[in-house]
Amino acid sequence: MTALVSHLERLTNASTVEELWNVHTRQMETYGFDRLMYGFTRYRTSTGLGDPQDWVLLSTQSPEYMKVFFDEGYYYHAPMLRWALANNGACSWRWMMDMNRVDNLTASERRVMEFNKSMDVTAGYTVSFRSISERTKGAIALTAQAGLTQDAVEQTWAKHGEEIIVLNNVMHLKLLTLPYSGERSLTKRQREVLQWVGDGKTTQDIALLLDLTAATVEKHLRLAREALDVETTAQAVLKAAFYNQMFVMDQDAI
Repeated sequence: MTALVSHLERLTNASTVEELWNVHTRQMETYGFDRLMYGFTRYRTSTGLGDPQDWVLLSTQSPEYMKVFFDEGYYYHAPMLRWALANNGACSWRWMMDMNRVDNLTASERRVMEFNKSMDVTAGYTVSFRSISERTKGAIALTAQAGLTQDAVEQTWAKHGEEIIVLNNVMHLKLLTLPYSGERSLTKRQREVLQWVGDGKTTQDIALLLDLTAATVEKHLRLAREALDVETTAQAVLKAAFYNQMFVMDQDAI
């Protein structure tokens, strides 16, 4: 078994988002990319990317970087994010440098680039994943190790670029199959009542099946809606399904 196949086996057999991300980031480090930032949304609109609390956001960037980049809204003006939203595939960060040379960046985009320079986030590649829905979008920023130039990154990409793209695509596709809660976690009982709703059961049916009162079932459904930040139970079922929180198998029992 080749090293690449062995790594793909570890990726595809990961049972949690944490395990998958750990396997992937360690592999990307071998190519010189030690600061990764992955984002995915199912709530993209013509005017935005939806509520940040609904994003799948994974990163090995420093907390100091993430605090400014997201809490102060820098991500909204990041040139590579603009590219990722309009394109699929991989793009060298030289694209930003070329834009800068022709004075085609806005003041906000220049501020992002200056911040990145101050944090030594200056060389790398961005991979934008192909979407099958107009509401979804995913991308990953591969930041090179501090001190590496974009020329050095291009040399690595010339040798391993296709391999890196495939590994990131597999990671992304695998992640979409794994349970992810982020800040929208459900209790076991909340998940259970939503699952019965998803099966077409009424409140009275669920109460009978779980040996609960109808009022208790309604309480758990209300708490599930609050946890998922939605207005209706139908929306709660959909959102829980989006993030693979429905009918989750107990990994310890497998």
